Amino acid sequence: MIRTGADYLRGLRDGREVWLAGHRVPDVLAEPALAGVAHSVAQLYDLQHDPALQDVLVDQEDGQLVPVSLAAPRDAHALRRRGAAFRATAEATFGLLGRSPDFVNTAVTAFASADAFFASVDPRFGRNIRAFHAQCRASDLFLSHATINPPADRGRSSNDQDDPYIHLRIVRETSEGVVVRGAKLIGTLVPIADEIVVFPLPKYHPGDEAYTVAFSIPVGTPGVRIVCREPFVSDPGRRVSNPLGAYDEMDATCIFDDVTVPWDRVFFYGDVDAANRLYDVTTARHHTGQHGIVRGAAKAELLVGIAIALAEMSGTNAFLHVQEMLGEVLGSLELAKAGVLAAEANAAPSAWGTHTPAIEPIMALRYHFPKLTARMIEVIQILGGGSLLGTPAEEDLRSELWPAIEPFFRGRGVSGEERVRLLKLAWDATGSAFGQRQMQYERYHSGDPVRLAAAQYFGYDTTSLLDGVGRALNPRPVLAAAEKRVEMAE
Repeated sequence: MIRTGADYLRGLRDGREVWLAGHRVPDVLAEPALAGVAHSVAQLYDLQHDPALQDVLVDQEDGQLVPVSLAAPRDAHALRRRGAAFRATAEATFGLLGRSPDFVNTAVTAFASADAFFASVDPRFGRNIRAFHAQCRASDLFLSHATINPPADRGRSSNDQDDPYIHLRIVRETSEGVVVRGAKLIGTLVPIADEIVVFPLPKYHPGDEAYTVAFSIPVGTPGVRIVCREPFVSDPGRRVSNPLGAYDEMDATCIFDDVTVPWDRVFFYGDVDAANRLYDVTTARHHTGQHGIVRGAAKAELLVGIAIALAEMSGTNAFLHVQEMLGEVLGSLELAKAGVLAAEANAAPSAWGTHTPAIEPIMALRYHFPKLTARMIEVIQILGGGSLLGTPAEEDLRSELWPAIEPFFRGRGVSGEERVRLLKLAWDATGSAFGQRQMQYERYHSGDPVRLAAAQYFGYDTTSLLDGVGRALNPRPVLAAAEKRVEMAE
C-alpha cells in the first residue's frame, strides 16, 4: 500500500510525548516548528500518487504497490531506478531533507535482505526483521532512526559510563519482550515520524552486549519521550524571510523510560562483534550512502543555482574572477553528480543477492561533499556581499512605504521584490540558523569525517595501486621489450 499525505498526517495524532522549548506539544500539527516540515513530508507521500512520478517512485511486487525504497534492487536496472526515485524526492525538497522517508526505508530493506545475518545471532531476529520489512511495505510507514549514544564520556565504553543507563541498554527480558532504558541521538524528524528504528553502530567493546540492541517501535509508545532541539525557524509561514523554513528537519533526543519492546520487534542484541559489523555487512551503509549522495547532488544544484542567480542579477558575472568562482562551483557540482554515476556503474551483487552500489565513490563523496558545499556557501556569501545583510523585512514589501523605496532594491532586470526574495533565499541557505544547521548536518551526515577517511583507506582494495608502484620501481621488462623492438627494426 502507498499512503497519501493526508493518511500520513492523520497518524501523527497518537498521543506521542514530544517536548519543545520547555513545554509538551499536545499536537505536532498545531506546533509551527513541526507542522511545516510535517506538511513537506506529506507532499512526498502525495508524490507517490502523481501520475507523472508514480512509475519512478512506486514498484509493484506480488500485486502490491510499494515505495521503490522498500524494494530490494536485484539488478543494475533496479538500482538505477532506485537512484532515480531518490533524485525525484530530493528535487522536490531541494536536497534539504536528509532523513526523508526513503532514507531509513533503504536501511530496513537492506537489513531484511540480510536476514541470515540477524538469524546467525538468533533465528528469531531473522524472522523479525523480515516481518517488519513486510509490515513497512504493507503500511508505508514513515521510519526515522536514532543510533548515536549520548556523548557523556567518549573515552569510556558504554558499560563503563558513570550511569549505566545514559546509553540505551536492555534492563531486563520479560515474556513480552525486552525492557530498555536510556537515550539515543540524533533523532532527526522523529517527532513527526511513525516509528523509531534503533540499531547499533560501531564502536562497541566487550561488556557492551546489553547496549547492542536493535528494534523498532511506534513513536507514541508509552515511556518514549522526544526532546526537540531549539527551533531554527519559528514560523515557516514567513515564506519571504524564511523561504526554506518548511524543510527545517527537527532533531531530537529520544529518551526511553523502561519501554517494553515486544519480542517480534527486536532484531538484534547480545553480540558485540556482530553489532560493530552490522551496518556495513548488511550493506545498509552502501544503500543509504546512495541515497545520501543523490540527495547531496540535488542540494548542490540549489546552492550553485543561487550563486549563478546572484551574479547574473548584480551583473558581476561579467568579471573574470566571478566567472572563475562560478566555474569552480559548477565543477564541484559535476564531481558530485559523477560520484553518483560511479557508485551505480560500479555496483555489484552482494552476499545477500541485492545489487549494491560501490562504496568507494560513496565514501569519497561523503568525505569531500561538506568541503565542496562549504565553498559553495562561501561563494554565495561573497557574491551576495553586504546586500545579504541589508534586505528589508518581509512586512516592508506589503507596507505603504514599499512603492517609494522599491527602486532602491532593484537588480539588473529584476524588480525590488524579486531581488529581496533572492537575497533572502541566499541568506536562508547559507547564513541563517537554518542554513548553518544544514552545513553542520552535512559535516556529520555519515559520521566523524576523520573516521570516514580512515575507513576509506582500510576498506579500499589498493592492490592495483601498489602493483602500479611496483611496475614503476622495476621498469626492466619494459626497457628490455623496447630494446628488442629496436633490434627487430634494425
